[in-house]
Amino acid sequence: MHENLGGARLTALDNGLRVVTEAMPHVATAAAGVWVGAGSRHERADEHGLSHLLEHMAFKGTRTRDARAIVEAIESVGGDLNAETGVEHTSYTVRVMGADVALGFEILADILTQSVFDPQELAREKNVILQEIGAIEDTPDDLATDLFLEAAFPGQALGRSILGTPESVAGFGREAIVGYLARNYRAPRMVVAAVGAVDHDEVVALARRLFAGIPAGSVEEPSPASYGGGEKRLKRDLEQTHLLVGYRGMPFLADEVYAMQVFAHLLGGGMSSRLFQEVRENRGLAYSVDAFHWGFCDAGVFGMAAGTAPGDVGELLPVMLGCLRDAAEGAGESEVARARAQLKVSHLSALESPVARADQIARQVLSLGRVLPHDEVVAKLDAVTTADVRFVGSELMTSQPTFVAIGPASGPLRKAGVIPRVLGKADA
Repeated sequence: MHENLGGARLTALDNGLRVVTEAMPHVATAAAGVWVGAGSRHERADEHGLSHLLEHMAFKGTRTRDARAIVEAIESVGGDLNAETGVEHTSYTVRVMGADVALGFEILADILTQSVFDPQELAREKNVILQEIGAIEDTPDDLATDLFLEAAFPGQALGRSILGTPESVAGFGREAIVGYLARNYRAPRMVVAAVGAVDHDEVVALARRLFAGIPAGSVEEPSPASYGGGEKRLKRDLEQTHLLVGYRGMPFLADEVYAMQVFAHLLGGGMSSRLFQEVRENRGLAYSVDAFHWGFCDAGVFGMAAGTAPGDVGELLPVMLGCLRDAAEGAGESEVARARAQLKVSHLSALESPVARADQIARQVLSLGRVLPHDEVVAKLDAVTTADVRFVGSELMTSQPTFVAIGPASGPLRKAGVIPRVLGKADA
C-alpha cells in the first residue's frame, strides 16, 4: 500500500511495517531511523526500566559487529548514531550524508534484529544506567519531572520513571530483554522513517530487505492511564526550591488539544507569556518559569514549573496559581493570536531540520496512522478561539491538583498555608 501525502510518502509493507519519507531537495544530509510504539508504559510490573535497558543494549554487539564496530561504521562516514526511550515510543536513529542512507539502515537493522545481549556487556551497561539514575538524582529539574508524573499517575506504568530503579535494573537478565523485545518490537508497531536527501522507493526497498524478519502479529496494549493527582515533596539541601504544579490534561487526539497547547503557551511558553512577565519580570521570583501540556495516547497532564529561593516559595506559588486562574478567566484576543503564531512557527520549523522532521512524521504515523499535512495543523491552530482557550483553562482546575517540591521547602510552605490551599487538604 502506497500513500502520497504532499511532501511525505507512506508505504505499508506486508508484515505491517510502515515506511515514511520526505525528501528535502536542497539538503545534502539525511536523518533515518526506526521508531517503535513501545516505551516505559508498555512495561509490566516486573519490567520497570527494561525498555530503556533494551535501547542501551542494542548498541552493545550483534552477531556481526561488536560495540565499537557499530559506532565506527557510522562515524567513519561522518555520521552519528543515537537512540531515545520515551513513555510511549523508542527511537533508533542515524544522521548521515544522503549517499550513506543504506549503510545507516544496515546498521539499524543489525542492532534491532541481530543483537546478542552478551552477559558481560549487559553487566557493564547496567552499571552505566545506574550512573545515569544517579545523575538524575543530582539534577533537581529532571527528578522533579519524574516525581510529577509519579504523583499525577500513581501506581501506574505511565507514572514510573523511564530509567527504572537501581533494584529493578540490577535484577534484569538476558531473558527479560529477549522477552520484552519479542512482545513489543513487532512490525505493526514500528515505523521506518527517512527525511532529507532520500528517495522513497529506495528506502522502501531497503526496509523490505533489511526488516523482513521482524515479526507481524498483534501487540499487547498498555493498561489504560488514569490521572489521579497528589503531592510529592523531597527535602534536599539546595540553593533553590523546585516546584511543579499541575492538573489533568487531555490525550493528544482530543479535539481540544490545540486549544490546550495555545493556553499553555500563552500562560508560560515564551518571554511575553503571563508567567514570565509576572513571575520574572514584575516580581523577580524566578529565573525560569514555564507552563506545558503533555498529551499521551489516552491521557494528559498540564503543569507549571519554576525554581526559586526557599524564602520566596510562599509568594511564588500563589502568584503562579493566580496567573493560571486569570488566564482561564480572561485570556485576551491578542495573546491568543500571539500564542497561535508562536506554535505555528515551532511546528513549521521542523520542516527545516531532517532530524526534527523525521521524528515528527514517524510519531504521527505511529499515533495517527498518517502524516498530518502542514496546512491541517495550521488550520487547526487558526481555528482555536479565545473562548476555546478560556474553556480548556477553566476545565483544568476542576481536577485534583498535582504538586511537587524539591528543596528546603517544607517549613516555608506549611507556614505560608500554601499547600493546603493548593491541594485542598487540611494538613499538608
